[in-house]
Amino acid sequence: MHAIIKRARNEGRAVLTEIESKGLLGQSGINVIDTRLAASRPEAVSISEQIGFPVVLKIASPDIVHKSDAGGIRLGLETPEQVERAYDEILKDTGQKHPKARVQGLSVQKMAAPGVEVIIGMSKDAQFGPVLMFGLGGVWVEILEDVSLRVIPVTRRDVREMIKEIKGYRMLTGYRDLPPVDESKLEDMLLAVADFVTQYPAVKELDLNPVIAYGDGAVAVDARVVLESV
Repeated sequence: MHAIIKRARNEGRAVLTEIESKGLLGQSGINVIDTRLAASRPEAVSISEQIGFPVVLKIASPDIVHKSDAGGIRLGLETPEQVERAYDEILKDTGQKHPKARVQGLSVQKMAAPGVEVIIGMSKDAQFGPVLMFGLGGVWVEILEDVSLRVIPVTRRDVREMIKEIKGYRMLTGYRDLPPVDESKLEDMLLAVADFVTQYPAVKELDLNPVIAYGDGAVAVDARVVLESV
């Protein structure tokens, strides 16, 4: 059992934090954006200066799943002063909405360049077992529900078909001022997620949303891993 999963189990948690989720996924070869934990305002500024502005700050708490709804995200911070102000605002806003939440600090990551947002996920079906999901990401997955599904294990042919069969596939082939994305990198990520799920059967659900797809690669900028109850 991986140390991250073991620690969560020992603490009686089924939901991994964003940083724990990214750490576990990154060690499994899935491309996730560099994300670091800041336990204080000065540390948040220091990390921001190390990784380079603009940055994103998010609440780091196993008890706050929907960070945006809780006021726990600030995007596009470009100066140390903005980081300091955002740090205080996030703690205040989330504290008002979730006063009993366990807060580890704030996660700090570089603001990703614009691209096409997609979602890659997995959930366990009672009959079929792990099911891989792909679709348009961000808010689009909730509005359009435009996703494709396959039962794991999958082949490269399977994931190639998953990508092409969503209704929003045109978004991936070049739309307005966005260039076509590198579909082979999305295939690689889907296959890596399928391998990850096979390697860690304790994982019940997995969401990479959004994954930013580019003409030369793809990176997950947010991640959530949920473990099986014990």
